[in-house]
Amino acid sequence: MLKSTCVFALVLLLSACAEKPVKRYDAKQLLVDKCASCHNLDLPPKTYEDEKAPPMIAVAFHIKSFAQTQDESQRILKARAFVKDYVMNPSASKSFCDKESLASYGVMPSQKGKLTEDELDAISAYMFERYTQENLTKEQAIQNRLNAMPKGQLLAIKNNCLSCHRVEMKLVGPSFNSMAMKYRNSPETLKNKIRNGVGYMPAFKKLSDEELEEMSKFIFSTAKP
Repeated sequence: MLKSTCVFALVLLLSACAEKPVKRYDAKQLLVDKCASCHNLDLPPKTYEDEKAPPMIAVAFHIKSFAQTQDESQRILKARAFVKDYVMNPSASKSFCDKESLASYGVMPSQKGKLTEDELDAISAYMFERYTQENLTKEQAIQNRLNAMPKGQLLAIKNNCLSCHRVEMKLVGPSFNSMAMKYRNSPETLKNKIRNGVGYMPAFKKLSDEELEEMSKFIFSTAKP
């Protein structure tokens, strides 16, 4: 009895080892690699005159809205099922687009041979997780805050200056406040140090003269004796 039990356990162990590992996909990267050539993936969305297809958020919102279901808890599953079928077998009769949009964009080409079913499953799941009203509202709030910032402050954020500097506190490098006080009578010296770097600070030669002016103007605005 003991021997047969051991043999059975060994068979189970070997069977488990023989199973193929489940492949995990980076759905976000898949969306970029497979969809970004036609769809704009930005959130909030951007539109362009020569766009090949509608922004991805518009696609996600539209499909979710038109997904047929009597059980609201099944709406996302229905929307994902539509995406997985339509991407492989697109047609005007299946499309939820209005006639004007179809005339403008046309029917998307089939992605057979370009996407596996597993990749498409991962993409469809990510689409309806990423492109939601809640996420759009959050991103729009962030964008509104950024748009309200002085250009120089926004440039400082975009160029990762805050990883080494703070307005009033020394971090890796001196505070903006201390820099403003030190170079308040020599603004060109500050601009030169930003553009060419100094010590551990890298050079920011890609900044235009206008951007350099805006960044230095922001730094000088933080001056407090």
